[in-house]
Amino acid sequence: MRWQTHTVFNQPAPLNNSNLFLSDIALCEAVARHDAGWDSDLLASIGQQLGTAESLELGRLANEHPPELLRYDPQGQRQDDVRFHPAWHLLMQGLCANRVHNLPWEEEARNGAFVARAARFMLHAQVEAGTLCPITMTFAATPLLLKTLPPLFSDWRTPLNSDRYDPHQQPGAMKRGLLIGMGMTEKQGGSDVLSNSTRAARLADGSYQLTGHKWFYSVPQSDAHLVLAQADGGLTCFFVPRLLPDGTRNAIRLERLKDKLGNRANASSEVEFDQALGWPIGEEGDGIRQILKMGGLTRFDCALGSHGLMRRALSVAVYHAYQRQAFGHNLVDLPLMRQVLGKMALQLEGQTALLFRLASAWGQSRSPQEALWARLFTPAAKFAICKAGIPFVAEAMEVLGGIGYCEESELPRLFREMPVNSIWEGSGNIMCLDVLRVLMKQPDAVSLLAAECAEVKGLDRHFDRQWRQLQQRLRKPSEAMGREITGQVYLLGVGAQMLRYASPPLAQAWCQMMLDSRGGVLLNEQVINEVLSRATGGVR
Repeated sequence: MRWQTHTVFNQPAPLNNSNLFLSDIALCEAVARHDAGWDSDLLASIGQQLGTAESLELGRLANEHPPELLRYDPQGQRQDDVRFHPAWHLLMQGLCANRVHNLPWEEEARNGAFVARAARFMLHAQVEAGTLCPITMTFAATPLLLKTLPPLFSDWRTPLNSDRYDPHQQPGAMKRGLLIGMGMTEKQGGSDVLSNSTRAARLADGSYQLTGHKWFYSVPQSDAHLVLAQADGGLTCFFVPRLLPDGTRNAIRLERLKDKLGNRANASSEVEFDQALGWPIGEEGDGIRQILKMGGLTRFDCALGSHGLMRRALSVAVYHAYQRQAFGHNLVDLPLMRQVLGKMALQLEGQTALLFRLASAWGQSRSPQEALWARLFTPAAKFAICKAGIPFVAEAMEVLGGIGYCEESELPRLFREMPVNSIWEGSGNIMCLDVLRVLMKQPDAVSLLAAECAEVKGLDRHFDRQWRQLQQRLRKPSEAMGREITGQVYLLGVGAQMLRYASPPLAQAWCQMMLDSRGGVLLNEQVINEVLSRATGGVR
């Protein structure tokens, strides 16, 4: 384009027509390795569709036009509704059609269903993250509800198993598809849910009246929420529908929507319960145990979502670097930039390896050993990956320079999205306390970790030294060392996967980069060429 004053040139084209699945060789290999190769053709189709300019524009629009709270209708009647931009609804349709909210529960007998669902989730995360919140909560709540739905709501099972998205305000039994939210935290407690003050009074028919509030009520337009409240027998989990079976509104008052740093396409709210009706899930006093059944699944999705955002940031940065000229060379050919991009890509190689091993463990959780593997590595992965995302996206911004800092780029939105996954479903310290709890109260967890490390012993000296250091700490673990111990558990989990499945040059480079405490590691050209080729599907 020619202006009167200058010619516009050396401006890279945006990355808006790529196959998000086929361009990620580490992901393709992980899907096949963990028994989900049967889904590769569909994943390639989903990856192609999500990588289009049209899909990416939907993600932009959903965040450019955040949801609006409609407390009253024009006649002054309480409405307590949320209005979304059409882009939100189109994205939700795609997620439900691809069964990101229930695939493993629909394909329970099929090996690798959990892995296939994780891959679909990660691909969608690269387009828009806010829509994943209702999907994650519905995914985590569905297996519990299918077993424990109150008899009055037994006809919700069919729409829970549906692949349809239905935003209409109707009783759940009349809908083609359902969304489930959660309401746990209150103003005075946050993660300390035992301090919740919302009261639940039992009625003669077995239902309860809830009176109190929630400080974060995720996705208020959901058809029902799982809510923690204090009954006579202690903290209890309740099924609280938005509309009652007769079509009347439950007494849930939306006070305001949260004005959040990121995750702006999604609605998070503050609510009050004015004798709202709820039905118990499990026994009185059993609320924490019921919620923990879902907590691991939502925490896994936090790590998976952050990884997807990091993957998109890397793709944007590498695509830019291949096109941009600087100092007489393509940016990607400059030695210092090659080190930066190579290390970023290698970091994601390790994350992919661990996350899909973790997805496989969740899919095989009927096995006590696999269930314990998931129990240990899920909070460790959430802690490490979600925290790593913030500086990772900032580094991708630097690759683009000033353009990457401006809102026309995707990267500012990705950057704002990053902190939520570290905070939601338990912040970093909560994850570390959870890892310590597993290691200290389940002796088999240390044995499992030892077996994991023994399989690759002797393949890398940095890995072996890291395992010896962790063993020393585990002799007298302390809460104050929780972050260090959790970080080491995560790194050993990733390192074991890399040493098992990555090419020897990549595995050795990852171990030196991530486990050598001296720092200052330089990747050789063989490793950089291999890892960048894998990060782009072999297409330059």
